Amino acid sequence: QVQLVESGGGLVQAGGSLRLSCAASGGTFSSYVMAWFRQAPGKEREFVGRVLWSQFDTFYADSVKGRFTIARSNAETTVYLHMNSLKPDDTAVYYCAASVRDGADAEGYMHWGQGTQVIVSS
Repeated sequence: QVQLVESGGGLVQAGGSLRLSCAASGGTFSSYVMAWFRQAPGKEREFVGRVLWSQFDTFYADSVKGRFTIARSNAETTVYLHMNSLKPDDTAVYYCAASVRDGADAEGYMHWGQGTQVIVSS
């Protein structure tokens, strides 16, 4: 079973950038679809984007398209979320998740990290 640990969250001003990392251990990392979700206070968990087994196949939510980029390194068993042009609405706890199937539904992901807080100040 894969374990996921996120890092890289913090406080950033609007318009700034941040890079989140999700380190995986156990399991076969290259066999998992890796995704990022986020949850803001009082809101449901929201899909941010995912990368398939090939690091070049990515898909993003409309709210982050063009600003966020997901990359994975199967050699390093790590997935990254590069966030640019951050907005206060991006404030949330960000989670990485792993699944053996493609999808944007949180219920389809069986492995989750503990989350890392991102706060974007205006």
